Amino acid sequence: MAKNLVIVESPAKAKTIEKFLGKDFKVASSFGHIADLPSKELGVDVDGDFTPKYIVSPDKKSLVKDLKAMAKKADTVWLASDEDREGEAIAWHLAEELDLNDENTRRIVFHEITKSAILKAIENPRKIDYNLVNAQQARRVLDRLVGYELSPVLWRKVKGGLSAGRVQSVAVRLIVEREREIESFQPVASFRIDAEFITSEGNKFKAKLPKNFDTEAEAREFLRKNIEATYSVADLTKKPAKKSPAPPFTTSTLQQEAARKLYFSVGKTMTIAQRLYEAGLITYMRTDSVNLSNEARNAAKKAIEETFGNEYSHPRNYKGKAKGAQEAHEAIRPTDMGRPSISGDRDQERLYDLIWKRTIASQMSDAKLERTNVKIGVHASEVVEEQFAANGEMIKFDGFLKVYLEGTDFEDEEQDGMLPKLVIGDALTNNYITATQRYTRPAYRYTEASLVKQLEELGIGRPSTYAPTISTIISRNYVEKGTVEGVERKYIQLTLEDSQVEAKTLTETVGSDKGKLVPTDIGMIVNDFLVDHFGDILDYNFTAKVEEDFDDIAEGKEEWTSMMKDFYAKFHPHVEDVQENADRESGERILGDDPETGKPVLVRLGKFGPMAQIGAPDDEDKKFASLRPDQQLHLVTFEEVMDLFKLPKTLGVYDGEEIEVNNGRYGPYVRFGKKFISLPKGMDPLDVTMDEAKRMIEEKKKADAPIYMYEGLPVQKGKGRFGPFIKWNNMFINVNKKYDFDDLSEADIIELIEDKKQKEIDKLINEWPDEGIRIEKARWGRFNLIKGKTKVELPKSTKAEKITLDEAKDLLDKKSPKKKTTRKKKTTTKKK
Repeated sequence: MAKNLVIVESPAKAKTIEKFLGKDFKVASSFGHIADLPSKELGVDVDGDFTPKYIVSPDKKSLVKDLKAMAKKADTVWLASDEDREGEAIAWHLAEELDLNDENTRRIVFHEITKSAILKAIENPRKIDYNLVNAQQARRVLDRLVGYELSPVLWRKVKGGLSAGRVQSVAVRLIVEREREIESFQPVASFRIDAEFITSEGNKFKAKLPKNFDTEAEAREFLRKNIEATYSVADLTKKPAKKSPAPPFTTSTLQQEAARKLYFSVGKTMTIAQRLYEAGLITYMRTDSVNLSNEARNAAKKAIEETFGNEYSHPRNYKGKAKGAQEAHEAIRPTDMGRPSISGDRDQERLYDLIWKRTIASQMSDAKLERTNVKIGVHASEVVEEQFAANGEMIKFDGFLKVYLEGTDFEDEEQDGMLPKLVIGDALTNNYITATQRYTRPAYRYTEASLVKQLEELGIGRPSTYAPTISTIISRNYVEKGTVEGVERKYIQLTLEDSQVEAKTLTETVGSDKGKLVPTDIGMIVNDFLVDHFGDILDYNFTAKVEEDFDDIAEGKEEWTSMMKDFYAKFHPHVEDVQENADRESGERILGDDPETGKPVLVRLGKFGPMAQIGAPDDEDKKFASLRPDQQLHLVTFEEVMDLFKLPKTLGVYDGEEIEVNNGRYGPYVRFGKKFISLPKGMDPLDVTMDEAKRMIEEKKKADAPIYMYEGLPVQKGKGRFGPFIKWNNMFINVNKKYDFDDLSEADIIELIEDKKQKEIDKLINEWPDEGIRIEKARWGRFNLIKGKTKVELPKSTKAEKITLDEAKDLLDKKSPKKKTTRKKKTTTKKK
């Protein structure tokens, strides 16, 4: 056994570090946290000093046992988890659970996985920083108290299965408030005046009027005055200007820029950055510092001078604006400034390229510009007070622009272009003038990147929380990524050309929410309930103040249990009061009365989602209908709801089977006997005719017809959400581009099936056929324990081949009764 045991969080990181250390070092992985609060109880001593009850999860027990054995045999144990608070807590849990001796335990940190950084860390060990540990404990315990106490209130007062969280609920609030701002926005139209002029040398350039006209009549009048007008350069100014580079990346700015330029989600950016870090290619990717070390600045200077020349180098120090930013850390940067690119995974290549360019650009010279402002006088028979204006920008020295320019969230502003050579008094010819109707726009819906930016500006959350927060609110179905392309809107454009004013009506697309964060009905209802009853918890200033308290704890300025006691003393009684006295919230809206029965027509949140209802709650004959996926409780109209009650609609009988159209959980469909056929996107089920239904049925029959018989079983083909596939013996087999899906040969089909059969054999680790239990390889190096429809996910660290039948049964038994246990607990709580 090696004399030194180094413990890191991830196996990829362990593999990289092991290359830098000699044979006296063994590097092992803890696979993240080894201990956490229990999942089935609060796990915090709220009646005492708020001591957390940490337990080792069942799937980590064998790993902890192995690490403990290795630690006992080692002379020195090096705890090398990440340098943030989360990493410090992991190191502390390892020290506690492995019973490490303080005398032969060392804590080391590094912000890059390079040989020099690792060796330097080994030469400069320290003890566990309990201030950082306590800051992480404070966050974990406070979030547990908020989530554990608020969630049952939501189960009772809104709907079962919901959850609340200190940061996630604030993020949802931001998105809901933005949505309501958009819905209440009333666009105002005005007419923007644009023109194109030609110099005496024949060069064209564009200009515009600095003011808009409120009405079409005013715009027409202005164009009429210009019918016989002449034009000249009335004023011209040139000013030197400069543009400076953006600072190196922090976690937040990397997430934002990767979304703008690479179209990565926040979660994807962090996953790829983690891999780059573990491979030793970039520095630590969870940081709010924009600082670069002297070594990094010198390396950047050398790379810039060698690649671009001395005039492009301008070393800089940046200071971050984020509250609590740890300037001792570094920004995200390449570990080797002289390496402009890497090879391998395409997404990793692209993200690395972005990080390299941003870092190098931050140490380059300003771009030197010349900005030109031109005013164009109008000479007409009638007085025209307005002057056209044109702005131009010329790059005198490109500086950092040679490498990189930071993006913006909404790049719809007109950019200044180049202007031809102009002199005051120059006569100009007007080519055309347009007056275009334009509407004011509401605030933009949040993208993942702009939400991160807003959270950071408000001081809510920290680098490690942004990605999981967004992932949580989407997985909880409080927010979804919009899919609407937008709707068409007509607008008027007047054009003065060849002394004639002509009008035409054009169309534009507005209201696109594709990829934007849009609140769901349940998200809005939960938000409204929490804001109404727990406004202090969802208050932006409170949430930011909590982050400052965590920072104070990390710096040793505040005692974490005192913070918990102060918070809980006010929070818990308020929770009990709301649980006891608040009314139920279902987002109910009464839309009118049913013309046939006179009963009230309303929409509300039901057990299975948003629904419409005819009849009062105590009406025994009330009717129900599910809202369509594209309908929302707070927007659906009376007419749209009444249409829902026309369904299901029977169209007739075909081939001895009844044909029916209806709305389902996943959208409208045609039912033909026991077959269900989804309607094409945008088709209203009420508009479906018998002939259209027959056509869809025949197409479905054709699609389902076997294309081949293999081993006595039919082979079918189809297209699903993951692309084309064939189906055989209840197996779905993806058909990749290697094959011609429209013309699969017998050899192709046999090859696809046999390959799939072999893959199924290869992924089987163990099987007990008599019990119907098996263990299979899963994605990302994990394993699945399966019996019927029950599946237990096992971590990478599991020695799957050594699991016995009794152990497998025990794991399955623990998985199966969860729901029943939870129901009993909920019922007991209600009785109290």
